[in-house]
Amino acid sequence: MRTLVTGASGLIGRSLLQVLEDPVVLSRSPDADAGARTHAWHPEAGPPPAEALAGVDVVFHLAGEPIGDQRWNADKKRRIRNSRVLGTRNLVAGLACLDRPPRVLVSASAVGYYGDRGEECLDETSAPGQGFLADVCAEWEQEAMAAAGLGIRVVCMRTGVVLAAGGGALARMLPPFQRGLGGRLGSGTQWMPWIHIDDVAGLLLHASQSQAVQGPMNAVAPAPVTNAEFARALGAALRRPALVAMPRTALRLAFGQMTEMLMASQRVVPRVAQHSGYVFQHSGLDGALLDVIGHKATALPALTAPHHG
Repeated sequence: MRTLVTGASGLIGRSLLQVLEDPVVLSRSPDADAGARTHAWHPEAGPPPAEALAGVDVVFHLAGEPIGDQRWNADKKRRIRNSRVLGTRNLVAGLACLDRPPRVLVSASAVGYYGDRGEECLDETSAPGQGFLADVCAEWEQEAMAAAGLGIRVVCMRTGVVLAAGGGALARMLPPFQRGLGGRLGSGTQWMPWIHIDDVAGLLLHASQSQAVQGPMNAVAPAPVTNAEFARALGAALRRPALVAMPRTALRLAFGQMTEMLMASQRVVPRVAQHSGYVFQHSGLDGALLDVIGHKATALPALTAPHHG
């Protein structure tokens, strides 16, 4: 089986490459993906080279501008949208030119599709939400689903907050928590769908192999938690207090428009994954955090109370 991966240099892409055998990679910087057959492709510029797509059976489409690496302004939001919407449109246009299209396209999406939904329990049948990310995800998925018209089985994987060592959201959370300065965001009552990186890779493979999976699939652990619960669990894993809450006004000053993403409440469940037989490797948050950062916690010195003399 010949597989193709876009976005292979990202957190999820790097994890997926570890479980694939000799994949073809489309990359803006082919030299960065040593050890794989690589072809240069700029997603917004046009379809991928035909020679990269020829004979491919499975496409994992993970390419997209990072979302949480800097404050959002008009240019950043344009790049977030175009890298996903135009990039996916161009990929499908390339697939349409093949004499034998791949049998499955697994395209990245995100739980941002649901917007800010409070206490509502969300599965793959739930309607899209409102806001910038919800609009981007809806357009992104629409472009991917166009490949179904070519006879390709399409899966849109709506991924939550990925827990992984050395990257992603957790890498940005760790410094304040390691100093004992972590805590909830705002009230902390917002639901925070999370998933271990091993299960992201596992679900990508499951989606590519299971004929029962088609359309949207939530890539989140089966036990969602609130932001306050996540903060307490992360503090416990690091043996640090997690009592320093950040008010919404402070978040707005620090992150600007990105606060929309940080404060969205999304109580998302992985109904499709579970009903199609996927068994999660890390279904509980405490165990998942210890697996990712437990070795770091043992190396941290114990905090001592300040001396008042």
